[in-house]
Amino acid sequence: MVSRVIPVDTFDLVIFGGTGDLARRKILPALYRRFVSGQMEGESRIIGAARSEHSKEEFQQIIADAIKEFDAKAYDKDLVAEFVSHLDYVHVDALGEEGWQTLAEKLEGDRVKAFYFSVAPSLFGALAERLRTNGLADQNTRIVVEKPFGHDLASARALNQDLAEHFDESQIYRIDHYLGKETVQNLMAVRFGNMLFEPLWNAQYVDHIQITVAETVGVGGRGEYYDKSGAMRDMVQNHLMQLLCLIAMEPPARFEPDAVRDEKLKVIRALEPVPHDDIVRGQYASAGKNPDYLSDVGDLTSRTESFIAMKVKISNWRWAGTPLYLRTGKKLRARTSEIAVVFKETPHSIFGPESGSHRNILTIRLQPNEGMDLGVTIKEPGPGGMRLVDVPLDMTFADALGPDAEDVPDAYERLIMDVIRGNQTLFMRGDEVEAAWAWADPIIDGWETRGDRPFAYDQGSTGPEESMMLMHKDGRRWREIKA
Repeated sequence: MVSRVIPVDTFDLVIFGGTGDLARRKILPALYRRFVSGQMEGESRIIGAARSEHSKEEFQQIIADAIKEFDAKAYDKDLVAEFVSHLDYVHVDALGEEGWQTLAEKLEGDRVKAFYFSVAPSLFGALAERLRTNGLADQNTRIVVEKPFGHDLASARALNQDLAEHFDESQIYRIDHYLGKETVQNLMAVRFGNMLFEPLWNAQYVDHIQITVAETVGVGGRGEYYDKSGAMRDMVQNHLMQLLCLIAMEPPARFEPDAVRDEKLKVIRALEPVPHDDIVRGQYASAGKNPDYLSDVGDLTSRTESFIAMKVKISNWRWAGTPLYLRTGKKLRARTSEIAVVFKETPHSIFGPESGSHRNILTIRLQPNEGMDLGVTIKEPGPGGMRLVDVPLDMTFADALGPDAEDVPDAYERLIMDVIRGNQTLFMRGDEVEAAWAWADPIIDGWETRGDRPFAYDQGSTGPEESMMLMHKDGRRWREIKA
C-alpha cells in the first residue's frame, strides 16, 4: 500500500512565536517532513515572527538545529538546508507597530496566507487586530490558534468575540492535535465505513465506554501554568471531550466540516451534569527523589488535580443508560491513550455457567502503537470440553500497513496541511468550544465551592484507589494501564 501525496497550493505561513518551544519541537519539524514528502511546493514560504531579534540566517540555523534535535530520524543535512532556504524571519511586536510593515512587504498578494498563533492566548486578540489593521487579512487568510481556548466559559466567549471582530468563523482554525492522530480519524472510518459496527453502536449493545489518557511525566516546567488549569481544564474539556464526541456522535449527512461539527456539538449539549460523587480527583505523591505535585508547582496548599476520573452520561436515544468513564492523569504507570468500547454479554450462554463471563471489546489505541483490536470469544484449543477464551483480532498499523505505516503523517503535519487546504473538519468551531466550557464550568465550580482536596496517589500507579471504586460501585473495572 503506497500513500498518495497530493501537493497543496502555494502558501505563505507566518508563525508568531516562531522561535518558541512549540514551533521548534512540533510545527517546523512537521513542515519539514511535508516538504520532504513533496506536499509543500517549492515556492511556498514560512516566515517566523517573534519579539527576539534575529537575522534570516540566524533563524534558519535555529530551525535546522531544532530539526536535528527533535526529528533526528528524518534529519538529512542536504534536505534540511533546502527546506530552511524557504524560511524567513521578521521581528514583530504583537502589542505595538514595530515590524508589521516589514511583514506585509514579504507576503504575496494572491496566494493562501496562514498565520499560526503559537503564542499565549492573551495575545490572540491583539494579533488578529493588527493583521486586519495592517492590511494582512483578506479572503485567502486563515488564522490558527492553539489551546487553551479560554479558562472558562466567559473567557472563551471573550476570545471568540475578539477573533470574530476581525475574521469570519470559516477563517479560524482552533487546533487540537488529538484530532489529527491517524487512529482518531480511523475511528470515524470504522464507525461510518463499515456495516459491522454502526448497528451495534448504541445503548442496546454497548455496556459502557472507557477513555483513558495516561502520562508518565509530571508537570515538569509547566508547574505555574498547570496549577491554574489542572487535568480538567488541560485535558478533559478539550482532548477527552473531542474523543467522546467522535465516539458518541450521530453519523453526519456528509463528511464535511460543519456537518461533522454539528453532530459533535449535539453530543456536548446532550451531556448530563456530573454529580460530585461521580468524580475522583488526585495529586501524585512524592516517590524517593521525585517530588510530589505540590512541590512541583511550588504551592503546598494547591487543590488543583493532576488526575481526574469521572462517569459521564449522555441524554439521547442512542446512549441513554450507557455510561462513559473518562480518566487522565500524570505520573501514571505508562504512557497510553486508548478508547475501549465494551459490549454487553450475550443475553444467554448456551455453554453453561462454567464457560465464564465474556465480552467483546473494541480497543482504539491512540498511543503508543497506534491501531485497533477487537476482542472476540473462541474455543480454547485442545480436548476436554468447550472451554472459552478471549483473543484479540489485532490491527496494529505498523503490522497491517508495513513500511508505509512509518510514513503516516503525524498530527501537526496533517492539521497544518488541512489549514492550507481550507478544510476545517478536524478543527473546533467556536460554539463547540463554548458548549464544552458550559458543561465543564459547573463541575469545576462545584469542587471549588466545596473546597474538595484531591486524593493522593502513588507515582507509577493507575491513580488514587478512589477511582477504582468509581467503577466498582457499578460492577465494572477499569482496563489495565500496561507498562
